Amino acid sequence: MFVIITYDVSEKRVNKVCKKLKEYLNWTQNSVFEGEMTKTQFLKCRRDLEKIIDHETDSIYYYVVENPKHLKKFHVGAEKADLDLFF
Repeated sequence: MFVIITYDVSEKRVNKVCKKLKEYLNWTQNSVFEGEMTKTQFLKCRRDLEKIIDHETDSIYYYVVENPKHLKKFHVGAEKADLDLFF
């Protein structure tokens, strides 16, 4: 399945969230990761992220496309550099 994850977390947790998401998905924009993953990987990723965040102040949005053939993605402008630049 194809997954897009967006997040808005406290500055002190941003690096932890980014590092965790990088284990599973590709960084496409600030606070946005996307890519293919299995349901098992998705559940593990979700559990890992939800252990990091503060549920009172942070938020994570999960967009799951069960059949990626129905997904159309358009890109305009510059692509982001490798996430390693920020760690």
